[in-house]
Amino acid sequence: MVNNFEQVVTALNENGVIAYPTEGVFGVGCDPDSPEAIKKLLGLKQRPVEKGLILIAADFEQLLPYIDVRQLTDEQLTRVKLSWPGPVTWIMPAGVKSSPWLSGQFDTIAVRVTDHPLVRKLCLAFGKPVTSTSANLTGHPPCMTTKDVVEQLGRELNAILTGETGGRDKPSEIRDARTLEVLRKG
Repeated sequence: MVNNFEQVVTALNENGVIAYPTEGVFGVGCDPDSPEAIKKLLGLKQRPVEKGLILIAADFEQLLPYIDVRQLTDEQLTRVKLSWPGPVTWIMPAGVKSSPWLSGQFDTIAVRVTDHPLVRKLCLAFGKPVTSTSANLTGHPPCMTTKDVVEQLGRELNAILTGETGGRDKPSEIRDARTLEVLRKG
């Protein structure tokens, strides 16, 4: 399959919803600053806005507008940074750019610096993080291949970034940056 990178970046810039390979499963995402795009994503996933969304980024600096690091100790921040880039998502205090469309009913936001080369490239080309939730319909297992995504969600997406997942068989681990508690095993 031919890589369709530019088509995916264009879809993000036009408030579209995309699918892309992550460390373990395919994710669906959109522009985190576009309520219009987030509404489309939530409708597609049949996901309530109250649950919030994960942001996936190329580097820590891309996350800074969305998190409030002043609410974390140096030790907490060090632990977070030691796990990145990689398949660990951290729940962190929400920053000024974290709208309720991203954080849901919480005053926190889930964020990750990915080590997946295609997703890093995507976030760098887009110039900011992308929302991330598993690519699957409610009640179905997460998609592991481009073919799975096309079969489950193809008609609903604006673009699918062709590529392979990072080889893990589960979604990312989720930890709380304040308590360091593991909320979902990865």
